[in-house]
Amino acid sequence: MKWHTNKLWLISLDILVIIMSFFLALGLKYDFEIPMFQVEFFMRNVVVYVIIKIVIHKLFSLYDSIWLYASIEEMMRIVAAVLISNTIGIFYMVLQNSTLSLSVYIICLMVEMSGILGIRVSYRIIRRIKNFGWHFHKSDFKNVLIIGAGSTATMIAKEMKERPFLHGHLVGFIEDDDESLGQFINGVRILGNRFDIYSVSKRYEVDEIILAIPGKDAHLTREILLESSKCGCKVKTVPGIQEIIDGKVSVQHIRDIEIEDLLGRSPVELDMTGINSYLKDKVVMVTGGGGSIGSELCRQISLFQPKLIIVLDNYENNAYDITNEILRFHHSRVNILPLIANVQDEKNMMTIFSQYRPQVVFHAAAHKHVPLMEAVPREAILNNCFGTLSVLKAADKFHVERFVFISSDKAVNPTNVMGATKRIAEMIVQSMSQKSDTIFTTVRFGNVLDSNGSVVPLFKKQIRAGGPVTVTHKDIIRYFMTIPEAVQLVLQSGAFAVGGEVFVLDMGKPVKIYDLAVNLIRLSGFEPEKDIEISIIGLRPGEKLYEELLLKEEGLEKTANKKIYIGKVKDVEPKMLNKSLEILKDVANSCSADEIKEALKNLVPTYHNESEFDDRLIIPIKSQDVNRLNQ
Repeated sequence: MKWHTNKLWLISLDILVIIMSFFLALGLKYDFEIPMFQVEFFMRNVVVYVIIKIVIHKLFSLYDSIWLYASIEEMMRIVAAVLISNTIGIFYMVLQNSTLSLSVYIICLMVEMSGILGIRVSYRIIRRIKNFGWHFHKSDFKNVLIIGAGSTATMIAKEMKERPFLHGHLVGFIEDDDESLGQFINGVRILGNRFDIYSVSKRYEVDEIILAIPGKDAHLTREILLESSKCGCKVKTVPGIQEIIDGKVSVQHIRDIEIEDLLGRSPVELDMTGINSYLKDKVVMVTGGGGSIGSELCRQISLFQPKLIIVLDNYENNAYDITNEILRFHHSRVNILPLIANVQDEKNMMTIFSQYRPQVVFHAAAHKHVPLMEAVPREAILNNCFGTLSVLKAADKFHVERFVFISSDKAVNPTNVMGATKRIAEMIVQSMSQKSDTIFTTVRFGNVLDSNGSVVPLFKKQIRAGGPVTVTHKDIIRYFMTIPEAVQLVLQSGAFAVGGEVFVLDMGKPVKIYDLAVNLIRLSGFEPEKDIEISIIGLRPGEKLYEELLLKEEGLEKTANKKIYIGKVKDVEPKMLNKSLEILKDVANSCSADEIKEALKNLVPTYHNESEFDDRLIIPIKSQDVNRLNQ
């Protein structure tokens, strides 16, 4: 209702300006002794004359803009609307036998242009004057520094200037272009480049830093964020470049810095045609479809127009959530079916595969928590090894076209039960590939950020609680990638697969978990050990200082994607593997945890449980890892 009232007021003011402009032009022409016949002529034609101009203004959306946020585009529309409406107005007057000279219409045009522009600009001026009082109380507001001086930074700054009482006092900008130093944007000065972030933040007592450089190089963004984290300020960022394009950027959309912003990983380049060729119009099953990786697989697969997505999970709530999410965003464009089932139930797997005939299977169902599986190795073996085997058998029997197994870097030289069972599952996939028409392949990668049970959500929860943040060892390192990035590369690996490969994803630089904790605390606006304590609690059962992505005997072959490699794995002898699996299953069902761990070594010679692995746990990090950490 308020919007319609403002619109009527604006139209009324425009009508007043149009009429007053004509009379002022006549006054100037005749030294304000206007002949009565000219007044009568105008009064006879004023209604049509005004309607013509208001209609033209409406066609140029002069009454549909929010003038609080008016930009140069709105000003250009006003100029065009007034020029065209006056041109048509002159023709109309001439057709009505007007005797006025062209100079009158030119004066009318200039006055009308000034008036209509002035009305709209005055709205912003009045708002600015009303807000000026905040300057006398700006010490009560937080001080904000914006990094960047492009269009995104300008949009943010403009909104902050309009509502300083909500968004804080903007002290200045940081911009790497030296020629811009000292210049002003919306009345606020560019104070320095990225190397001045710390000094500027201290000089101006900055409370919050906003990173407003979407689309910049990921490594440069990481450097800027690390520098900003030293300032003791809350650090935030604007949405990604796509959201900028979609016009979604405002102060309300500024978000907290996430740890993935610090990884400095470049965007994934995908062969969309290759992925589309094996997913479009296919029945695709995702086991563990409600988990962190499984649910993201469902999201991204849905973009390739499959015939049906089967979300197979043992936990009904997760399957329910991802199904509803995809239905909410894709409506009738995607068919999705949640199935509650346990992959260990081989008979049920056969029934499901017989009924729905999946053509592509992504097997992400697994027990993944290292310390928990140390306590119950039987469950890890039954789920990760024999659950995988039952799904593989069903895939082979019902002629699945492509089967992608999601593995882990913990399968390499495992020091824990979970890693050992993942390595056995890899071997089962390799073995099945040797005797099946189905393309069976494995994708191996490290930790993914924000997955269930990962360290990042734990750190965030501990920071919100005021600490302490718990780190198992000061020198422990891990490789990280985001869940969407990992899934994109899994889908791409599926397109590359010809059968039997172990694809290894480039995890980038290793990350010291202690440094990750420090940066998260700083980016949250706190000082480590002063505001939030970091507590070293010791390595957990089965945990090692660093993870590996390759066995000693495995080399790497490049693929068409620079982030995906193929590990040269040793062939598996199917008969020997099957015999060992039978023994392992008997042991898992009848022996103690320690005896089960001993039995695992028969299948995975590189596996050593934590009691035997103490010396390896404290071996210094490899030289190449040290070099990468120092880069």
